[in-house]
Amino acid sequence: MADAAVSETGRVLIAADKFKGSLTAVQVAEHISAGLRRGAPGVRIESLPVADGGDGTVDAAVAAGFERHEIQVTGPLGAPLTAAYALRGSTAVVEMAEASGLRHLPEGIFAPLTATTYGTGELLRAALDAGARTIVFGVGGSATTDGGAGMLAALGALFLDSDGDPVHSGGSPLRELDTADLTGLDPRIADVDVILASDVDNPLTGPKGAAAVYGPQKGASEEDVATLDAALAHYAAVLEKALGRAAAEHAVAPGAGAAGGIGYGALVGLGARFRPGIEVMLDVLGFAPALERADLVITGEGSLDEQTLHGKAPAGVAAAARAKGIGVVAVCGRLALAPEELGRAGIHRAYALTELEPDTARCIAGAGPLLERVAESIARNHLPG
Repeated sequence: MADAAVSETGRVLIAADKFKGSLTAVQVAEHISAGLRRGAPGVRIESLPVADGGDGTVDAAVAAGFERHEIQVTGPLGAPLTAAYALRGSTAVVEMAEASGLRHLPEGIFAPLTATTYGTGELLRAALDAGARTIVFGVGGSATTDGGAGMLAALGALFLDSDGDPVHSGGSPLRELDTADLTGLDPRIADVDVILASDVDNPLTGPKGAAAVYGPQKGASEEDVATLDAALAHYAAVLEKALGRAAAEHAVAPGAGAAGGIGYGALVGLGARFRPGIEVMLDVLGFAPALERADLVITGEGSLDEQTLHGKAPAGVAAAARAKGIGVVAVCGRLALAPEELGRAGIHRAYALTELEPDTARCIAGAGPLLERVAESIARNHLPG
């Protein structure tokens, strides 16, 4: 799309997500700022790193003024690790990937059948201890497919086998589940507004469920996927027996299949309400007032592709800016969308780092300097002077 589609401006809002595997959202904003200032020294810049509930959500909240709190929790393989949540006033931002994410697994090691969300429950409990009354619960990037059973166990739920013993951690052992008792859940949960922030709306089970769609990303074979899907279906059936018809309804609700089914655990056990992750995070981060101060918005993420159009951060940012009549350009490592698709999303033009460095490995390694060069181009093409 022609550069003229974006009006000339001197006030820029940088609202980009991370470039996964390369740069955090904060680093992306820093490099764009540096390039813009070289290309247009008088430009006025406001940075608001964004996230859609997955990796980087806590970092984005901290960059927006939340306080970072770190605690020791149980990692996805059972070993202790340090995880963080963000707090401002009585609002906490909890990112399940901080405690139960794929990034905590050793290189090349997966545990699709046994990885646990127990540490995420510990992280939620810490937020309750800190006085949180609203918890934005960002889910994504998980190493787990346990339906949130580990999370609920850490908060006081009991999941027992036919001998009355606790079932083992992970998704596969849920096949042995006989009794679920949620009466011991932390009573403070009933007085807290838990918002399930996710960029996916999959149900818990079936061909579009947690195991079938996302299990392979966590190392699950076809046999593992079948095992996990059956285990999650059994888990939901046991919870229906314990809690009634609502448990079955939650299993097919949007977001139930998010992050290995932890969405289901949040819906059925925490009374969470589902909202698209980027919408929640834009509210929490104060995007609307920042947008009012901008003439041009720069958004982006590592790959602009078909997934971007379905609830990812750049699409949410662009939609909000378009509603206010503010022009949007995007930056990315890789571009897989046609100009027409970008236009329909409200993005006037996208700049890909691979246009400057086609070699993927070198592009990822040098993403920062490349991003600064791209930002200089944006300054030349879209800013006064």
